[in-house]
Amino acid sequence: MSVEQRAGGLEIQAAEVVRLARQADVRLVRFLYCDNSGIIRGKAAHLDTLLDRMAAGLGLPVEAQAMNLLDQPQPVDGFQAVGEVRLVPDPSTFVLVPYAAHVAAMIADMVRLDHQPWEACPRRFLKRQIEAGLAEGLQLQAAFEPEWSLAVRQGDLYVPFDESMGFSGVGMSTAAQVIDEIVLALEAQNLQVEQYHPEHGHGQQELSIRHAPALRAADNHLLYRETVRGVVYKQGFFASFAPKPWPNQAGNGCHIHFSVWDPTGEQNLFYGEGRRHGLSEFAEHFLAGVLEHLAALVALTCPSYNSYQRLQPGLRSSAYVSYGPDNREAAVRIASPFWGKEMRSFNLELKAADSSSNPYIALGGLLAAGLDGVRRELPLDRARCLEVDPASLSPEERESRGISRLPETLEAAIRELEEDRVLLDAMGDDLSRAYLAVRRSEWETFSQESSQFQHRGHFWKY
Repeated sequence: MSVEQRAGGLEIQAAEVVRLARQADVRLVRFLYCDNSGIIRGKAAHLDTLLDRMAAGLGLPVEAQAMNLLDQPQPVDGFQAVGEVRLVPDPSTFVLVPYAAHVAAMIADMVRLDHQPWEACPRRFLKRQIEAGLAEGLQLQAAFEPEWSLAVRQGDLYVPFDESMGFSGVGMSTAAQVIDEIVLALEAQNLQVEQYHPEHGHGQQELSIRHAPALRAADNHLLYRETVRGVVYKQGFFASFAPKPWPNQAGNGCHIHFSVWDPTGEQNLFYGEGRRHGLSEFAEHFLAGVLEHLAALVALTCPSYNSYQRLQPGLRSSAYVSYGPDNREAAVRIASPFWGKEMRSFNLELKAADSSSNPYIALGGLLAAGLDGVRRELPLDRARCLEVDPASLSPEERESRGISRLPETLEAAIRELEEDRVLLDAMGDDLSRAYLAVRRSEWETFSQESSQFQHRGHFWKY
């Protein structure tokens, strides 16, 4: 297909977007992106200018990708006050926003003024890893499994909206009205809800949507986060995806379920019928790569200061480098497949992940780590396979089995990432430099502040 034909196709898509927006009486269309702090940001175009803005994009200062969680730009070469990129929306992501009148949204890429993809664009990073996988005959399918806390405000404090227990009928009933509206809002955006239950923390909820190819899964997670927060705020509540919104309550994970398929999407390359734990040889290599890079990978999947209040032994957050069948304290769980749909449902679950991550960076890093294991045909260390909580083993037994502790602070995770050439090379120089500067600045700030400051500083942002 020629460049002209591709451009023509985009024009047709853009015209269709404008038609749908006009038909729905939309006035503003948000161009959304996720920055290096995992914050969802964006700008909006009015319907009257939408066609032009979809072609030319909306201007964004390059320093936006060096902005930390406290809205402080970091001094990174190439990411300063001078310079601009454009937010160019992907028409295939267009949705009407159910919780805001006259508003629609699209997910945007960051594009340089010479019309080339910006190397520091997280969505482009994931696209590059997807392309690398396709070149080797595989594609990643993923689903984010987010937990979040439903709260009310009392004076200057956010507190859980109820005191229900995990899986409790009381919890389902007290949250029924808000969950019902969230489900309807997700369905209106073609985000298929899979299951729901109250989690173990007070006010804590878990509502998951269906898996999708990697890029769509990351896009969906942005829309999901925006939808939950938009709906509950409209009803007078607050929602937080922060990893540890309250020091005395359960933390919020965002486990990543993932599997690798052939390019047609018909054959699950992870599934090995009759093999140990159902893992194919390919899956063993991929998992071995994830485990080898996991200490650095958590700087991408558990990347906030608040993450390490949750990433502790005994909190179902996987504090050790290990794996196992349905082991919810292992870093990677081999999930039980559905009866009669073993091949299609077989997947692995990365438990060391939360919603303070940028989903494009998290999935891009996961894919880069797994591909490294496949390319090098890394053997899967069976000594790291556990059917018990790794914290229940003695330090000597963990050491003998190669079951190391994951980084205990954001600073330690950053140091691991700085030493991991596979992940840094996959991210590229521009993205990795800005990312490391942003996350390092957050460590330096929050590590000097009180517990109350850091919990509040993350609660509203996520």
